[in-house]
Amino acid sequence: MTPVVRRGVIAFSLAFLFLGGALVFDYWWAGPDSGTAPTGLPFKIGGPFTLTDQNGVERHAADFRGKLMLVYFGYAFCPDACPTTLLAISNALKDLGSDADKVQPIFITVDPARDTVKELKLYSTNFSPRILMLTGPPAATAAAAKEYRVFYEKVPQPGGGKDDYLVNHTSLVYLMSRTGRFLTDFAPGFTPKQMANGIKRFF
Repeated sequence: MTPVVRRGVIAFSLAFLFLGGALVFDYWWAGPDSGTAPTGLPFKIGGPFTLTDQNGVERHAADFRGKLMLVYFGYAFCPDACPTTLLAISNALKDLGSDADKVQPIFITVDPARDTVKELKLYSTNFSPRILMLTGPPAATAAAAKEYRVFYEKVPQPGGGKDDYLVNHTSLVYLMSRTGRFLTDFAPGFTPKQMANGIKRFF
């Protein structure tokens, strides 16, 4: 990861970590699954999406009602943050044991031009088979990112071609309730045990 990319990821991660902290406070104040936007804040995190998984099946946010959702935005060509996070999620699911059935982890690409269904099918073999990997038209990706207040932008590499780029993106993992309401987030560097324990609080 280049210094420019690293600074971008860190800056936006810190910004959304602060935002997530404010929403966690609201969760404890208002109570779980109220179905309303956070009290006193002009925004919410989470919402509808229509994308396609690595098996070619169309998926909607409403498909996962009744389960907790772990939602992470990234891309398959990501050199470090994304595979590290997905491995940590995979190990957290192992730590949950049979309770992992109560959770649906979802990876949404911010690089739909390269992350086709075929590419995500191959990429998914590196991680827990429980993780759904979603892609779709750029407009659908942008709409999903907007619902989750996720920032992303291409960073062309010096001397590279049009397909030689990295993507700066928000690197938080969002935990959503069984009704699709934001519960908490996990910042970069979390351990599988920390994630598993954090999820268990909402069973």
